[in-house]
Amino acid sequence: MRAFFRPVVGIALAAALAGCSHGASSVAPTQVSGAPGGLGQVSHPTYFGKSLGNAAQVCGPVRVGEARCLSYVRTDIPSRMGASPDTINGYHPADLQSAYSLPSSTAGTGETMAIVDAFDDPNAEADMGVYRSTFGLPDCTTANGCFQKVNQHGQPSPLPQADTSGWSEEESLDLDMASAICPNCKIILVEGNNNSFFSLALSVDTAVRMGADTVSNSYGGDESGYHYNKYYHQRHHVITASSGDSGYAAGPQFPADSEFVVAVGGTHLIHSNNSRGWDESAWHGAGSGCSAVVLKPVWQTDALCSWRMIADVAAVADPATGVAVYDTYRFAHGWTVFGGTSVASPIIAAVYNLAGHTAGRDYAHGLYQAPAGSLWDVISGSNGSCGGTYLCTGVAGYDGPTGMGTPNGVAAFK
Repeated sequence: MRAFFRPVVGIALAAALAGCSHGASSVAPTQVSGAPGGLGQVSHPTYFGKSLGNAAQVCGPVRVGEARCLSYVRTDIPSRMGASPDTINGYHPADLQSAYSLPSSTAGTGETMAIVDAFDDPNAEADMGVYRSTFGLPDCTTANGCFQKVNQHGQPSPLPQADTSGWSEEESLDLDMASAICPNCKIILVEGNNNSFFSLALSVDTAVRMGADTVSNSYGGDESGYHYNKYYHQRHHVITASSGDSGYAAGPQFPADSEFVVAVGGTHLIHSNNSRGWDESAWHGAGSGCSAVVLKPVWQTDALCSWRMIADVAAVADPATGVAVYDTYRFAHGWTVFGGTSVASPIIAAVYNLAGHTAGRDYAHGLYQAPAGSLWDVISGSNGSCGGTYLCTGVAGYDGPTGMGTPNGVAAFK
């Protein structure tokens, strides 16, 4: 497949988003007709969270004791049905595999990745099937034993109530990113009864009990959720968590602040004429910060935070350079472009799967001792105001928005 990104609203929007613009873009979306027999373009409904330029949070505000999914959807790009690959906006699997130098076609066999989300997406398996078939990825179905969808207790029924708040789109995003990065992996989707910290934490424990090597969590809430930290303490299993979508000022969140997870920040990813062929900067929305409740792990040594610092690693998250996702349940109607650190968490979890079995790994420790050149160092961009320090600025070596960097192959994840 040809690796490309269709910048449907051009450089102007990307620049506006990268600069934290909160005004509406004056650039009109490109009109792309539907494929023969397709339904063409379908306008987006109103989403639940705040808008950021021409993107909106999929999930809205939550109460104490609850977590919000951490994805943005491009509202200037109408959803499309019946599209062919060369007309689908957003980064495709081949783009992501190229950007991070991944052996996706040859690695991952025998590995199992779990996705934890809230509520039920009745179309989850079917939508993932469309994504995989469109991009030439192998089938992953209940029938062939590759896919399982279970409730928070690990049972195929009864499933939680059907989603009414945006989590179904989150599920499609997570499943598509797992498919894009590790198409040979088996996938378990664990649906929590609701978006409470308890249900989501219990779902993580269930995923590990069912044999998941990695578990991706694309959600977060305030640090009071640390009360449920024990469920994320899973030796010999990698647990990833999105760092957040509200920048440095919002501070750290749970479960990304847990010393037992790999906290995943976000970048702005674009094609480049450099030797890599890509360039990344810190995404202004990526969460980072110094925890107020979690002690500093022995493997973190940054000077300006005496407690747990997030993030540990990163991947693409800016909706201005977002990814293609296929979703048809309730809020979306086909191919849509997503961003947020919800994109980055399943990407990183799947990279760990590509690297092989997780036995002997000590949480995020290995990332801080990664072989030279095994991570792309992100040295530009910012997610807030911190006097130019690493806390919110992309700098050489460790920084808050992107951690130790982004994958350059799988050597850092072994």
